[in-house]
This record gives sequence, structure tokens and C-alpha cells, in this order.
Amino acid sequence: MALLSQFLVLLAFCMLLVYPTARAATSTYIQSRAAYYPNSDKAGTDVGACEYGTFGATINGGDVSAASDLYRDGVGCGACYQVRCTNSKYCSDKGVTVVVTDHGSSDRTDFILSRRAFAKMAQTNDSATSLLAFGAVDIEYRRVSCSYPGKNIMFKIHESSTYPSYLAFVIWYQQGDKDVIAVQLCETQNQVCKLLDRSHGAVWATVSPPRGPLSMRMLLSGGEDGDETWVAPSNDIPANWNAGDIYDSGTQLDV
Repeated sequence: MALLSQFLVLLAFCMLLVYPTARAATSTYIQSRAAYYPNSDKAGTDVGACEYGTFGATINGGDVSAASDLYRDGVGCGACYQVRCTNSKYCSDKGVTVVVTDHGSSDRTDFILSRRAFAKMAQTNDSATSLLAFGAVDIEYRRVSCSYPGKNIMFKIHESSTYPSYLAFVIWYQQGDKDVIAVQLCETQNQVCKLLDRSHGAVWATVSPPRGPLSMRMLLSGGEDGDETWVAPSNDIPANWNAGDIYDSGTQLDV
């Protein structure tokens, strides 16, 4: 029995290595490195892999980042992290809070920050100039809650959508410290529901979507408690939705 118990413990440990779980918001910092978009302006990029478009360049005031492993095939899109560089000569204790909007890595980094965000890790403007000259620096980071005061969750109908046969959308202003791991669309009249696929990045999509006004359900996972919770926004997507439209969910998540 002792040998069997040891084998089961070893097997469980190996499965954690092969199938890593999402890192929840925590007070523990993780050591890594960060670079910045050298060809960007101060804000982020409107062509990020999360498919946020121009919203992805300006969300959080332009304090955004690409992520490598933390991108997690799009699950990490919209997650917030506190990132601070570790050189006490140049770096502040506060660092910067960034939102993941893209996928990428450079020189063994977990993050590629916007120039604006990278500079905000510094103590002063002169220190920021020095940090930018380094190009990549040692950092420590932790998952934190996203907060957008006065903003509800929004649904942006993706430009690839074709009414009524194909519906794709992106979730904006994802608050809190949990990941959206599943999305369900339901017909409001007869409650026929359909589970959507994560097409790519932060894009959720389905062919032959339900008809009529559509109610939404999102499955949130992670956070400090590690629980999974279904959230149903109070506002519906109208029956005559169109590509490019933006709809207010009427709902804010607890942060």
C-alpha cells in the first residue's frame, strides 16, 4: 500500500506538470523578465492576438501587455497582472498593472509591455529612459483583479460575424481575477441554449446561433477561492445583432 500511495502522489505531481492550472490572484510574486514593443507608440497595439482591436490599444489607459505562457491559448486574454522591475536603482515598488491583450515573447520574457507600461515601472522620468534603453529587464509579477470603475461588461460583435448564420464576439471590461472558461447563449423565449467555442484569442463563436433576443451565461474559474461560477448578465443581445455592434451587458463582476 505504501508503494501504491507513493506512486499515486508521483502521478498527480506529473499531471500538474503536464496540465498546469491557471494562476489565481495571489500575494506571491513570480520572478521573470519583461520587454516592450520597440515599434509601438506609448499605448498598446490594435492587432493583438486577443482580437480586441483598437480597444486593446487603449484599455487600462494603454497599460497593456503581450504574454507568452500566461496567454494560455486565449484564456489569459483580459487578465490583469501587477508587474514591477527589480533593479532598485531605477524601479519603483508599485510597478504597473497591465491587461493581457496579445501573445508573444522576447528574450526569455513572460511579458512584452507597451512602452507606456514599461516606463511606468520606473521611479522617475530619467529612470524610465534608462529602463527603455535596457530593452528587457528582470521583473516580478502577480495576478491581480481587473477594475474598471463605472464600466459594465460589454460584448463586441466581431467583424467576422454574418447575420444570422455565424455569431462571434469578444468580451470587454472583464473585471475581477477569474478567467472566462465557457460561454453559453440562450434563446430568451424558450431557453434553448448553445455552448460556444473559443475561436481564437478572446473570440467566442458559433455557427447557427440561437434566434431572437439572446441571453448570455459566462463560466468564471480561478481567483483566490478557485471556484467555478456561472454569471448571467442582465441585458440581452438583441435579435437583430450586427457585426461591429457593441452591447452593454448591464453587469459588473465583483472585484
